Parts: sequence; structure tokens; C-alpha cells
Amino acid sequence: MSRPDATDFKEIFLRDTPMFDTRAPLEYKKGSFPFTASLPLMTDAERAKVGTCYKQQGQDKAIELGHQLVSGKVKDARVQQWLDFARQHPDGYLFCWRGGLRSQIVQQWMKDAGVDYPRIKGGYKAMRRFLIDTMDRVVRDTSLRILAGRTGCAKTDLLNELPYSIDLEGLAHHRGSTFGKRPGGQPSQIDFENKLAVAFLRADHAHPGRTILLEDESLLIGRCAIPHDLREKMGISPIILVDSTLEDRVEHSFRNYILHKLEEWQQAEGDEAGFTAFADDLTKSLQKIHRRLGGVRYQQLNDLLQQALAKHQRGDNSLHREWIRALLEEYYDPMYDFQLTQKKGPVEFRGNATEIKDYLSNH
Repeated sequence: MSRPDATDFKEIFLRDTPMFDTRAPLEYKKGSFPFTASLPLMTDAERAKVGTCYKQQGQDKAIELGHQLVSGKVKDARVQQWLDFARQHPDGYLFCWRGGLRSQIVQQWMKDAGVDYPRIKGGYKAMRRFLIDTMDRVVRDTSLRILAGRTGCAKTDLLNELPYSIDLEGLAHHRGSTFGKRPGGQPSQIDFENKLAVAFLRADHAHPGRTILLEDESLLIGRCAIPHDLREKMGISPIILVDSTLEDRVEHSFRNYILHKLEEWQQAEGDEAGFTAFADDLTKSLQKIHRRLGGVRYQQLNDLLQQALAKHQRGDNSLHREWIRALLEEYYDPMYDFQLTQKKGPVEFRGNATEIKDYLSNH
């Protein structure tokens, strides 16, 4: 029995419904949705040719050219990919830009091959509109709390242990600070916004009316910008302030930015190339704050970093704690203390991780 084409976007996103995007690869790269594969009807070059033909000769000629470009073995290979996806995801859907010609052609070619597979009515544009409107509504109607604290106080770890929370850094695939780059890169801005909207949709659906906890972030998490309305709401929301000793923050930063970062790079690149990428990552990250540190202090810290990396490569990673401690005390702590004085939201509670867990369990 065939399934109908879909219009219930809320259910699609709540169920992590698998979909495939029939738009060209460049369109997909600019932004798509979670649990979505890129299986285009046309390549970027083919789409460009059809677009030019459409402008010069009209729709009928453009469609005719499209069928010429995607025919024979090329067509057979693409249809086979779509059929394979349908077999792997019998509960899925396909879509194009507006639910129009491209998705209809893909749907028909699959049907000709014996598989009746539904599409998303309205396509990418309608789903994107739904997520934008959902995000606007939930941010407007939902109370927020902001988990704040100095660099290294393990805010993200604490956030992920607490209910009714959304991990912005996880969605942005970045650790948030200047040193926060991770292998594999970040999602596009549109991908980030779509993931964020789905996270807010889930939180609102699972616990309507409950206050959502977010980590304190600047406008940019790496290159991903927090949407304006959410950023404004975060700026006036009550603050839960995490206290942690300097030594604990040094150890957390060491685990996060040395041990875990190196492990990620080596998993991505292999042991030797991974260490080189890790060392380059740290060196370039420090260079980004060269001007803020001042030339003399930057040079001192960079010398410490390079000594730590050389020693680390020989099997001893302990020297990293020295430049981390100096950077926390001389750069991050003064900057954060100033930023805290600029916040409009009241400090609702202040304590260590255990005290915060106890407080939030009763409030």
C-alpha cells in the first residue's frame, strides 16, 4: 500500500524521518535538514545548463534538455540510488525546492521502476518556513535560563547532565572558544539554524511550558551565528552561574583541548598526521588572539605552547597546563568578568556543579 505525500512537518521532524534531497549538490551544501541525504536529480553543472536553457528558450525546452542530460546509464544509476534509499528507509520521503517538477520527476521514475515513494508537499521551502516559524514561536513563548561561568568550568558537561537543556555547541560542532575548532568542520549557517529549530521543537513538544536551559554563548559559535531573537532572549534571561576552582578549570581545559582534541584529530587523520593537525590547530588558535594578548605576552605564550607540543610529541603532555593556566588567568578570566557585568539578566543562582544540580531539581 502506497503512502500519501506528506504535509505534517511537525511529525516529520519529531520522528527523525529519513529524507532525500533531490536538489543539486550546491543547494544541499547551502543547507538542508537533519537525517537527509543528498541524492540529486541533476549535478550542479547539469542544473546550470538547464537553468540557462529555461531563461533563453522557456520551460518546455529546459525540461527536454534535462531529460537528455539525465538519460541512459546516468539515469539508471541515479534511479538505483533512489531505490536503494527507499529500501533502506521505507518510512522516508523525497523532496526538492518547492515540491515541484524535480521531485515529481524523481517520484515518477521511481514508480516506473516499481517503487511508489512519497514526497514532501511544498518541498524544502515549506519545511524551512515551518522551522523558522516554530523557532520564532518557541523562543517567544518559552522561558530560558542561561548556564554561565568562567572558561573551563565544564558548563557543557553540566548542561548535558541536566534536563530541559539544548547544547548549542553540540549543534554547531564547535567547543565555543577561540580554541574550539573540531575535525570535520561546522554545519552551514542554515543547517545550524535548522538543527536548532528542531531541538526547540522537540523541547517544546516533550515538555511544553518548561524553562529551557542554554549555555552562555557569544554571538558566534565558531562561524555559526545564534539567531537574533534567540540571542536577544538569552541576553535578558536569568543566569545560573557555575563556580569552579582555577585548578579544576585547568584540568578540564587540559582534558577538553588537549586530550580530547588530539584524540579527535587522530581519529580523523591517523596518529602522525593527526598530531600535526592538532598542533597546527592550537598554534593558529593562539594566533587569532595575538592582538588582544599583545605582542610580548603572545610571544611568551606561543613559546610555552611550542615547547609543550615538542615535549608532547616525545610522550609527555604535562607542559600544556602551564600555557593553559596563564591563558585562563590573564586572558579569559578578565574578559569573562567584564562580560558578566554587561549582562542584563539577573543571577538566579550561583554554586558548584553539585549545588546547581540540586537547585535545578527543585526549581
